[in-house]
Amino acid sequence: MNPVTQYLMRSLMFVPAHNERLMESAVRCNPDVYLLDLEDSVQPVGNKIIARENIIKYVQQGKFTNNLIFPRINDRESGELLKDLTALTIPGIEGFMCPKSVSGDDIYFMDKLLETIEYEKDIPVGTFKLIPLIETAGAVLNAQEICQASKRVVAIAFGCEDFVTDLEGRHDSGGQSIFTPRAIIAMAARANKVIPIDTVHINVHDFNDLERNLQIAKNLGFEGMLILNPKELPLAHEYFSPSQKEIADANEMVSLAAKAYSEGKGVSVFKDKFVGPPMVNAAKKILEKNYLIQERLKS
Repeated sequence: MNPVTQYLMRSLMFVPAHNERLMESAVRCNPDVYLLDLEDSVQPVGNKIIARENIIKYVQQGKFTNNLIFPRINDRESGELLKDLTALTIPGIEGFMCPKSVSGDDIYFMDKLLETIEYEKDIPVGTFKLIPLIETAGAVLNAQEICQASKRVVAIAFGCEDFVTDLEGRHDSGGQSIFTPRAIIAMAARANKVIPIDTVHINVHDFNDLERNLQIAKNLGFEGMLILNPKELPLAHEYFSPSQKEIADANEMVSLAAKAYSEGKGVSVFKDKFVGPPMVNAAKKILEKNYLIQERLKS
């Protein structure tokens, strides 16, 4: 299994880490990934100290043991980045979401900064992973190099509101203004075996619109989405998990392909259709995803 595919990232939920009430409430939710926020939602600056302390406390108390933790740190121009990383490169933290990732240079900088901290703390180099957040027109155009800038990059995520602002466009109800960047980000991620994560759904109480956007995201190749409202979790998990029919078909397809291979045949027939290597590979990915979900349910 590719190391990146070992990460289950159907849902990545933002939680303002300075807010004790929201942190405690988040414990009762069950996203695949907690994005414990130190950046935009944590103001004024004094609250960032509280946020770091809360993250350390909750991690050390084991409150998020069964979930991946990727704090969203402050950007490299903030004056807070080194404080974030020095405090939070601890056991229980899987990695960090990097906001305002504009180019590969930003990610290379993060890689080397983490490398220095890992050396200083006697932590194996490469321990902490990265999820760049793509938030500008330039970042979309640089998505390929961002994916390639460091082996720490396990996913890239789209931030639609900052993108539309930078574009000086409009976030239209049909999603035309963000369709192209979504497609580019998904393609860049898949081309580099990185997990593509779709943008937040800003109409947090419109679940019909959420479902429409999940269908688009699934069609474009996204593997998960950023979450603002815990009530969005069930639909996100439903759309980014294989159905029972998909699992059954995948099992049968892999079995038929193995039988054909043992008989010296390059293709097999499944439901009156020829099945070649691309379809078999897709079936195997469905089974890998299902395995990760079943392991998650056990924890």
